[in-house]
Amino acid sequence: MLDLERLRALHSVATYGSVSAAADVLHVTTSAVSQQLAKLERETGQKLLERNGRGVRLTDAAELLVAHAERILSLVEQAQADLEAHRGSVVGQLTVAAFPTAIRGLMPAALQALRADHPELRVLLREEDPMRSMPLVLRGDFDMAVVQDWNNEPLPLPEGLHKGVICEDVADVAMPEDHDLAGRDTVDLKELAGDTWISSSPDSICCDWLLRTLRAIDSEPKIDHMAYEFATQLSLVAGGLGNAILPRLGRCDVPPGVAIVPLSAPMSRRVYAVWREEAARRPAIRAAVNALRAAVPDVPSDVLSAVPSAGRGEEAATARAGGAGNLATP
Repeated sequence: MLDLERLRALHSVATYGSVSAAADVLHVTTSAVSQQLAKLERETGQKLLERNGRGVRLTDAAELLVAHAERILSLVEQAQADLEAHRGSVVGQLTVAAFPTAIRGLMPAALQALRADHPELRVLLREEDPMRSMPLVLRGDFDMAVVQDWNNEPLPLPEGLHKGVICEDVADVAMPEDHDLAGRDTVDLKELAGDTWISSSPDSICCDWLLRTLRAIDSEPKIDHMAYEFATQLSLVAGGLGNAILPRLGRCDVPPGVAIVPLSAPMSRRVYAVWREEAARRPAIRAAVNALRAAVPDVPSDVLSAVPSAGRGEEAATARAGGAGNLATP
């Protein structure tokens, strides 16, 4: 009979391209992966890896076995989810990837609540940009990811993933306090055409969004400074070095020298959790989504949004501007 862990080792090598990369993902040594593969070769009576320069490549027999392994591992995950659902207990281990703002603004409170309410659940957290974290969930590296997109540029949900909305996070413009428009109640983005901007790091989802949003109003972006953390961006704004668009959930203490002005045509990003279809019945997924929703900072009731209708794979529950309210469970 084929050993499940050896199939998992082979599948990881196929997915990540090398024995060492598979070892990193599986949190074991390279030698341990090699031993598992050698045993699998003996079990199957087939050669599975061949030398390819300094690396290895899968043989035809290995490719065939990997296709079966992918289905087997998916069924195992589904069986585990069904058993947890039948038991009704929030137990085991949950691996979560989240973007920086969510880690700072949501995850501490959510993790504290999960630890208090479900002491048999172990949550492992890692920071990842949404454009990277969703493929990692789909591939099985993480059980869940906390991601975000913008109302004028939705992030496509890949087949095989479900999502649950956490909140809707409104964005404002942060500008130097001596800016000509700093005293306004609201500002139109077109009025800032030609200004210097401060953005997050290149190739991040927020940087890509800012570039496309400014170009959509016929304003070629002039981005002189890039910093991943919103606190750093605010410090640069305070120094008179440019404007930044900051979601309210990501806004830390605003330093002197910065004016925060809402946009006349509001822009917002939606924060949501995603997980694989096979894991949808896990009580741990439900508990984590509920904990994240409860962790959203409170805002006045008049800014809470209506609950939208659910699309494919989407749980219908949201709150505007970082407020949670009494949201439905996933």
